[in-house]
Amino acid sequence: MKYLFLVSSILLSRLIACDGLTTLGSSGSDSAKAVLNTSARDVSITSENSYSDLFLDSVALENFISKQNLNDSIARGLRNFYNVRNYQFAWFNSEGLTEQGRGFWSLYDYLNDHGDSLKENRSLAVRMDTLAEADTLTISITDSSFVETELSLTKEFINYSTLYNTEPGFSNSYYLVPAKKADVLTLADSILNNQKDSINKSPDSTDQQIDSLSAHSNKPYNLLKDQLRMYYSIAQKGGWQPIPGITRKINKGTSSPAIAAIKKRLSLTGELKGTDTSQVYSDSLQAAIISYKIHNGFDSTGTITDSLINNMNIPVTQRIEQILINMNRMMWVPNISTQQVIEVNIPEYLLKVYEGNSKAFDMKVVVGKEGANTTMFSGDLNQVVFSPYWNIPASIVEEEILPAMQKDQNYLQKNHMEIVKKGDSLPVIRQIPGPDNPLGKVKFLFPNSYDIFFHDTPAKGLFQKNKRTYSHGCIRLEDAKKFAFYLLKDDASWTAEKIEQAMDSGKEQFVALKKTIPVMITYFTAWADENGRINFREDIYNHDYKAKQRLFSTASVTRPIITDSTATDTTRQKI
Repeated sequence: MKYLFLVSSILLSRLIACDGLTTLGSSGSDSAKAVLNTSARDVSITSENSYSDLFLDSVALENFISKQNLNDSIARGLRNFYNVRNYQFAWFNSEGLTEQGRGFWSLYDYLNDHGDSLKENRSLAVRMDTLAEADTLTISITDSSFVETELSLTKEFINYSTLYNTEPGFSNSYYLVPAKKADVLTLADSILNNQKDSINKSPDSTDQQIDSLSAHSNKPYNLLKDQLRMYYSIAQKGGWQPIPGITRKINKGTSSPAIAAIKKRLSLTGELKGTDTSQVYSDSLQAAIISYKIHNGFDSTGTITDSLINNMNIPVTQRIEQILINMNRMMWVPNISTQQVIEVNIPEYLLKVYEGNSKAFDMKVVVGKEGANTTMFSGDLNQVVFSPYWNIPASIVEEEILPAMQKDQNYLQKNHMEIVKKGDSLPVIRQIPGPDNPLGKVKFLFPNSYDIFFHDTPAKGLFQKNKRTYSHGCIRLEDAKKFAFYLLKDDASWTAEKIEQAMDSGKEQFVALKKTIPVMITYFTAWADENGRINFREDIYNHDYKAKQRLFSTASVTRPIITDSTATDTTRQKI
């Protein structure tokens, strides 16, 4: 996915300038009742069918508008935004930030870092960086700070929409920032066929297309929409029949009743061509099996296993849910126009480097395990650090190192660690560069609020796993030396020999890149590749599972199962 675009117009123009308007149907203050030129409040949204489980008091909105001394245009945009949501929170639910909250903040952060015409709200930035980094949050509407943050985000969202609204009248915020649960097939039909009575359309909209916000510039979105059309058609015809289970692995040349069912299944989604429906595992089926496995995160052999059949048996409606969730995620990706882009798609466990219209190379990565989820965001890679120190987190110092030091006074020396500073309560400890350092021989920095970076690792065996969720947040690279060579290839002062010497020197050295390179960290479990082929991956952090419970009125309830847990990793640090 070398084209990373966000829709240029992401909010209903009527949120700021409405036609066919009514007075506010709110039970709030007198000042709220007096507001004219606002869209009708959608009272069909209730706590039973809302996307978020938190609701605002309209008085809080009016107080915010007054306190901020907002102009009429922004004030009207805020009122309309929350009217069509029935004053439902847009960026938070009771468990913390929504995907849309994280997506918009990542986009906002990127635009401010790259000199776009947004005036940064520093107090909001500090607040959001703190919230985004928290592993768990409990949100209460009685906490005024969360109400303030919610409304401040919406104000910035409207400012952004005003600045980038190059297609007025064509955008629809209901799909971008969901307000109401929808039947999955109804929503898919609305996106594909642009029905103006869509369940997810604004109650006072006319015939704006629900997905027109992404119709022109968002290539990943449109490629995935093409696949949505195929899967929706399959669903309309009844989907696919379950493949019977098997008791042993099946290879080419074998005959089995399951083979005939597999052929029908793969014919529906295009991996298998022709009309062969026999029970014999043929050459053409082997090619189709290999293609399916590669595009679904399995190994590249032709062996049929029970886990493969379980994957094929995922109902078509669940695949449509997955596609719709990821199409929404793709709307929040910033438009990066530079010639070089580094992308890591977390569920794919792969780093890709793009140059212009082609992929230069890729390599395997290890990402954060559950409970230390690698965050979705963007940044700019600007430094290479050879022979890095590992600055040990305070929690590990307190829970592990201090007890070990009490048992063995030579513990630090034996583990190549040293005290940098004796703090009031805890010492600051670091591990010196060397073969035991969990950061390996080199790390790569792209400054961000989450303290996440790329780095080498001595634990090379983990790259042989299909599922690679073993780190504590940072991203480990399969071939860090190759990556260093690539980043410094245009710097004549850094030869291959000098790079290798720096990696083995045992002396920490920072090298600034002459030109920074954008980095995108994404979480796509469904996407179409450069050849237009659909790819699915496991929902390793349960993000899809949580999203579909809020987005769809008839969501499936099956949780993904992580099956590859054969390896252990005892390093607890965020690396």
